[in-house]
Amino acid sequence: MKNKPTPIRYTTTAISMHWLVALLIFAAFGIGWYMTGIPGLTPQKLKLFSWHKWLGVTIFALAVIRVTWRLLHPAPPLPPGIPRWQQQAAHLVHQLLYVLIIVIPLTGYFYSAASGIAVVYLGLFKMPMLIEKNDQLKSILGPMHVWLNYLMAAIVVAHVLAALKHQLIDRDGTLGRMLPFLK
Repeated sequence: MKNKPTPIRYTTTAISMHWLVALLIFAAFGIGWYMTGIPGLTPQKLKLFSWHKWLGVTIFALAVIRVTWRLLHPAPPLPPGIPRWQQQAAHLVHQLLYVLIIVIPLTGYFYSAASGIAVVYLGLFKMPMLIEKNDQLKSILGPMHVWLNYLMAAIVVAHVLAALKHQLIDRDGTLGRMLPFLK
């Protein structure tokens, strides 16, 4: 049986940014989901809202860096033999994820601003209020922020399942391009 060639890995910077942003998104999603289930306006809920916003600002900043890095350092080619439709699907999923890691924090920030609530990063730096309080905009941005997060969660699940399929069924080394300890 012929050995398959080892796919070219992403750069260490790309791998680090991928996993850091993924971890922060997972944390922000979990906190967001938990905090919205707390009834009323408690000190604990307010603290979680602050943490959620801090994560959102951090994710946005890292996303800008990550997208810039990606534009300057194209992704390595996919392993040979992957059907064209799967290559196109992977490309589409990655583009959607890049858009969402930028747009979701923005919808959260603008939802906060439309609610008349400033974002104070780490409790130290007040972010500029780019829009005034606006109840109509608030009623659009709140649900938009939530549904975009659910869309991202669904896309991430598909992304993970595809990566596992390539690792466990196809055994083509695709997952090893983003996990440094896999060969």
